[in-house]
This record gives sequence, C-alpha cells and structure tokens, in this order.
Amino acid sequence: MEEKRNDPFQFIGFLLISIIMMFWFYSSRNIPEIVENDIEVIEKTISEDEILIDNNSEEINEDGEFNFEQKKLILENDKIYMEIDSKGANITLLHLKEFTNYNKDSLMLVDSNNSSFNISIPNNFNRIINSKDIIFDSDIIERNKKIKLTGYISDNDFIEITYNLDSDSYMLDYQLKLNGFETYSNQNDFFISWAKDSFRNSKSLDYENRYTALSYGFEDEKDSYLSISGSSDKVIDNVNWISYREHFFSSILMFDNKLDQIQIFSENLASIEELEKKYTKRFSTIIPIDINNSSSDFRFYFGPTDYHILQEYDLGIENSVPVGWGIFGWINTFIFFPLFSFLTKYFSYGISIIVLTIIVKILIAPITYKQYLSQAKMKVLKPEIEEINKKYKDDPMKRQQETMSLYTRSGANPMAGCLPAFAQMPIFFALFVFFPAAFSLRQKSFLWADDLSSFDSILDLGFYIPLYGDHISLFPILASVAIFFYTKMTTGGQMMPSSQTGGVNMKLIMYMMPLMMLFFFNNYASGLSLYYFVSNLLTIILMLLIKRFYIDDKKILTQIEKNKEKPAKVGGFRSRLQKAMEEAEKQKRNNEKRR
Repeated sequence: MEEKRNDPFQFIGFLLISIIMMFWFYSSRNIPEIVENDIEVIEKTISEDEILIDNNSEEINEDGEFNFEQKKLILENDKIYMEIDSKGANITLLHLKEFTNYNKDSLMLVDSNNSSFNISIPNNFNRIINSKDIIFDSDIIERNKKIKLTGYISDNDFIEITYNLDSDSYMLDYQLKLNGFETYSNQNDFFISWAKDSFRNSKSLDYENRYTALSYGFEDEKDSYLSISGSSDKVIDNVNWISYREHFFSSILMFDNKLDQIQIFSENLASIEELEKKYTKRFSTIIPIDINNSSSDFRFYFGPTDYHILQEYDLGIENSVPVGWGIFGWINTFIFFPLFSFLTKYFSYGISIIVLTIIVKILIAPITYKQYLSQAKMKVLKPEIEEINKKYKDDPMKRQQETMSLYTRSGANPMAGCLPAFAQMPIFFALFVFFPAAFSLRQKSFLWADDLSSFDSILDLGFYIPLYGDHISLFPILASVAIFFYTKMTTGGQMMPSSQTGGVNMKLIMYMMPLMMLFFFNNYASGLSLYYFVSNLLTIILMLLIKRFYIDDKKILTQIEKNKEKPAKVGGFRSRLQKAMEEAEKQKRNNEKRR
C-alpha cells in the first residue's frame, strides 16, 4: 500500500492564495469609503467656490458639464440700459431711460424676474437641457454694445448667443447658434420659450389693461391679437413678429424668416378690485427651432408703442399699434396721426386737442346743417303727426300709411336726420381709437389733468364703485352734461310717446346716454373726454347759430305747405314701403270680410 506524503508546494500555494484573498477583502472594503469621501469634498468645494472660478478656467462637474463664473453683463445706449446674466444668457433688467411710470419711478420693461427667454434641448438620454440653467462663458466684443455668450454642454456641443445693441435705438439684435446637436435624436423638440409678466405703468389699471395685449404679424401686412380679457391661446403660422404690448410700451420679437407652428398664450392678471396690482397680463410664446440652420437671427424692440417711431424701422411692427381696422385705421393713419403731430409743434397738447376738434367740426358742418334742417322739418310737422295718431289710434296700419303720406307730400324724411349721424360714425370711431393709441399724450398735462393719457381725478373717493372706480374725473362730467343738452336739442322737440315708438321711452334714453358716458369715461383718458366735451359744446353752439341765422320755422312751414300742393313723387325705398303697407292693409280688409 502506497504511503501518503504531504506536498510542500501545495501548502505554499494555499498559503499564497489565502494571503491574496485577505488582501483583496480588506482593500475592496476600504475603496468605497475613500471614493465617497472624495466626492463629498469635491461637491463642497464646487458649491462654495463656484462663483469664484476664473472666467478663463474650466471646471467639469460630475455630469460632464462646464461651469463658468456667473456675472452681470451690461449693454447700454442713450435710450436703454440692460443687464444680462451669464447664467442663462438672459436679460434680467431693462430700463428705458427717457421714461418713468405713473409713480415717477424708472420705467422697467424687465425686472424682478418678470421675463425669461429659454432654449430647450432634448438630448439622447431623455433629459431636457435648458439654457436658463447653464452658466455661459462671456466675451465682450464691443464694450456696452456687443457681447457673445457660449454655453457648453460638452466639448463639441454648445450654444452660442450674441447680443448687439444698436446705437441710439430701441433695437437689439439677437443671434443664436447651436453647434453639435445634429446627432440628437429628438431634433423636432428643440424650441425657444419667451415669457413675460407685463408691469403696470399707468395709474388707471383698468384703462391700461384694456390696451395691454399680445399681438402678432403674419403674411406680411396682416396682424391680429389674442383676447384682451381672460386667458387665450393659439397656434399661428407665417409669423413675422410677436408683440407684448403694455399699452404705451412694447417688447417685440421679430424673425428674419417667417416661422410656423408658434404657440402663443395670454392670461389676465389684473383685477379691478385690486388697484395696487403690480402686473396686468402674462404672455408666453413657444417657438420651434430648426437646428439644421447654422444660426437663427432675431431682433428685439424694447420701447414706446409710438406709431411714428415704430414706422421709422420699416419692419411692419407699427401694425402692433391698435389704430383701428378698415376705414377707421385708414382715417387715423393718414389723417389724425399726421394732423395731430403737426398741431403739437405749435400748440400744447390740450390746445391741440381743441384745435383738432374745431377742424373736425368745420369739416362736418354741412352734415350737421342737414341733420338740423331735417329735425326742424319734423318739429314743424309734429302737430299734424299727433293729429293723425289721435284719429287712427285704433288702426296702426292706417296710422302708419297716413304718416308716410304726410312725409311724402311735405317733402320731409324722418331718416334724413339719422343719415348724417351715420355719415359721422367713421370719424367718431376713428377718434375713439385714436386717443388711446396716441403715445404723445402720455404724461402731458392740461388744466387740472396731469396726464391726458389717463383719468383727470379731482377727488379720490377712498372706496371702489363697480363700473365707476375709486375717484371722480371732471372732464367726463363736463362731457356728459354737454351730451345731455345736445341730445335734448336734437330729440326733445320731436320726441314721441312710448306708444308710438314700440314701447321705447325716449325720455329715458335721453337721460341714460349721458349717465352711461359718465360711468364709461371716468377711467378713460382725459384727452378723449376733453375731445367729447369740446365736440358736443361746439355742436350745440353750431346748432344755435344755424337756428338763429339759417333756419326759420315759419319759412320751413311755408315751404312744406307748397310741397303739399305739388304732385307727390314717390320712388325708391319709400315707394316700395308704401306699396307693401297698402298690400298689407288690403289683405287685412279681405280677412275681415271673410270673418
């Protein structure tokens, strides 16, 4: 039987393996503890010293991202002062040097984080990269005029943004370049989001909010806007520009090429009861980015919503000013804006409004004369009309026939007084739009009104009255009184009882119109109320002069009697109306015979 023997080399092998395993066990147990401590130290160092890193040095965090020094960069000219934060490459403050708000404070379009301009990039790892979270490297190309900011995602992927502020201008050029993102899988999900809360800059929150709106230009000469009340959103195509209008000041983004599938949103932030509100509306826009283009060029306009200033840029952005649509906009653009601009060169703004009103009244004086002549004829015929009403009070059809016959024989036309009023409507509505859009009236005083673009308060009530406000404005009171006397002069002498007007109480209307105007204009621009006061006052004076020197009731009555003796010539609408009434009367008689 073979004797067992111990192999010394086997023993040495087991000993070495045991030593190696023990060494590996203790080494592997200590490695995580060391790594973890090192990471904590690194994170703490970055957290404490992040903003102290030299701008030219580069640090890469655990995600492989570049960190640069966060700093404020300044662009400035004679009109604008702005600050740009290197974190996000976003405008954080923008001050218009030439203007102040209703509290005489600096007029800010951007401040207190009320605006953001963010670029969203989806990478290949289901993660969204936002430019607002990146600290950009900065390069000052021209002091206070032009800067370039570069935000690195990796060595080859970066965002490059260039700001260029024009000299003595409200224009800011913005160029965006995206490098190295062509391989990203979600190329259709690249977009820019521009959001802004609009500051309150006028003492009348209600009035300013009515003219604060998001508008846009599309298909060259066309423009539109979102609803001015509540919340509204839309997707638009062929867009040239987007305007965030704060009534008298605007932030406008323009595109070198028309863009499609732009999402716009507007939300009303103001409440009439909360008169100390800081913001009026919230606007936001989402703009798709085509990363196949080497760069995207935009332009910003930060400045007054002044039609003449915007028109000088020849970019179509003057269409963002609400001058009215159709014929109303045409009248304002080619008549009232140039005329008022001319007048303000020689007169104060209040006197210019009065002179403008006088010119308008002179131009429409022939229409006013025809309107009053028609009213005088109706006044002379009133006794005969009342006699017909009594004679045929139980036969409405016959009463209407006899009344029309009287009008035909006398040569009077009840509609003749309405037609001149309709002819004045384009001018009336054009001026109603003109005054809220006239930037030149802003902070211009006249008599007791310290700002013709806002209300002229003579007494603060200290409490809020629904639909009226918390103050009393004087110009609307004067305008309402003038409207009352004008209405009384034009309708009082020929006013019919409610039984003859379909149950409408004409006297109630005469009193309600001035009262409605009083409530409606209490928060409106005092320049508009001044116009209506002077306009109605001039109309009253003009009608008194016409009555005193040009129209004699006795001569009108004599002429009417002569007209009655002549053969009546009936044609057109009146002829068709009379025939229709005769047919209706004939049908009524036939129905009565059958019964």
